Amino acid sequence: MLQTLLRNWTAMRLIRLVLSVIIIAQSIAANDTAMTFAGIFLLLTAIANIGCCGSNGCTTSAYKKTDPTKKDQPVTYEEVV
Repeated sequence: MLQTLLRNWTAMRLIRLVLSVIIIAQSIAANDTAMTFAGIFLLLTAIANIGCCGSNGCTTSAYKKTDPTKKDQPVTYEEVV
């Protein structure tokens, strides 16, 4: 568990970490509870490497090259009653 938290630190993860520390420090100085919770949420997403969609939840599939022989085949439709 600890090794997964310490690996794969990307630029986006570092940005979330730095932003969360800045938000938490500023919200404590301004005595703003809501922003403190937002900063803590951002800190947890940076530490756990998750986002709104979960870990790699919003990734797109890799480009797949289509078979050129199937490209010119006619499309057949079936009527559903």
